[in-house]
Amino acid sequence: MDDFTRKFDVTADQDEEIHRIMLTVYRALEEKGYNPINQIVGYILSEDPTYITNHNQARTLIRKVDRDELLQILVRDYLTK
Repeated sequence: MDDFTRKFDVTADQDEEIHRIMLTVYRALEEKGYNPINQIVGYILSEDPTYITNHNQARTLIRKVDRDELLQILVRDYLTK
């Protein structure tokens, strides 16, 4: 039996999932000829899913991401890098 406590980091797992979703959304927008940054910013500001294409289920995927969590990740990453 081990005498140490294992740590479970849900935040890292959530960040990885959000990162994967955002890359998928970015690529789908790019494939359809949109400017992905402009479209994602439009979605974040308005929460209007029509900014995101249905291509490759991008619209469904981005709706799984909590906007507040996404903003926290973006600000944290921007300020720490």
